Amino acid sequence: MAAMIVRRFIQLVFLLFGISFLVFSSMYLAPGDPASMIGGPTATESDLEAIRDNLGLNEPFLAQYGNYLAGVVQGDLGFSYQTRQPVSEAIAIRFPNTLKLAIASMVIAVLIGIFAGLISALKHNSWMDLTSTTFALAGISIPNFWLGALLILIFSVNLQWLPVAGLSDPWFTVEGMKQLILPAITLGTGSAAMIARMVRSSMLEVVRADYVRTARAKGVKERNVIWIHTLKNAMIPVITVIGLNFGALLGGTIITEKVFAINGVGRLMIDAIAARDFPMVQGSVLLVATLFVLVNLIVDIVYTYIDPRIKFQ
Repeated sequence: MAAMIVRRFIQLVFLLFGISFLVFSSMYLAPGDPASMIGGPTATESDLEAIRDNLGLNEPFLAQYGNYLAGVVQGDLGFSYQTRQPVSEAIAIRFPNTLKLAIASMVIAVLIGIFAGLISALKHNSWMDLTSTTFALAGISIPNFWLGALLILIFSVNLQWLPVAGLSDPWFTVEGMKQLILPAITLGTGSAAMIARMVRSSMLEVVRADYVRTARAKGVKERNVIWIHTLKNAMIPVITVIGLNFGALLGGTIITEKVFAINGVGRLMIDAIAARDFPMVQGSVLLVATLFVLVNLIVDIVYTYIDPRIKFQ
């Protein structure tokens, strides 16, 4: 186990190195002059040249990338071209909102997805199965921005039960929970649908296994057959989907944050792209990539606890 974790961390370092190079290259080749964005319309050519010298934009590509990489290794992601605020500080302020939204969405997705998939598998070819399958198909097909706007129209504008936007209160307060409900449902619906489909297919495969028939033949209670013999073994591919979806949610909150005016990393990234704020874009993408890889590492570790037969070579 320890050797596997060390190998994965080494892979993480090389992967992040490659991601940082690709992101830096794309920002370097992107159209637009950061100096013009900083100097504004009144800046003269000499002012722009001074800004480029100050930021190191006149240096060769490899020199610029080397300076950036040296800063990243030391925990310095640079400064925002817009606000001159440290990138790490700007991300740290907004990341809690993104993390709260991703966790709340994943909780909703797991609860709904496992329940719907389990019912669908146990009541195979019944009206419950048809309803669950229809829900899964609709959940995958409906765009987040449309679902979010619809939920706001129904529950915020018409019924006035929940706030329209924002995520400023602590999650453990009543107001904070109200603020989380709509964006979490919006973001978690697609993941819930994928989890439901995976639970259903995995359960249908495991329920026909010989050891399940043997357990029933021995007189084991149906409840124990489902929860101990069937669901536990069916959860291995489901955990893969949950882990990948959670990693995707951490970096895929952009549209939801825009719709609900949530001050998170996704919204920060979009604003930075529009403003050609390259250090902010690079820092945000690097954070999302790091979290995605770490989530997958955690999923691999969880595998071995669910099924000790799995060994990572």
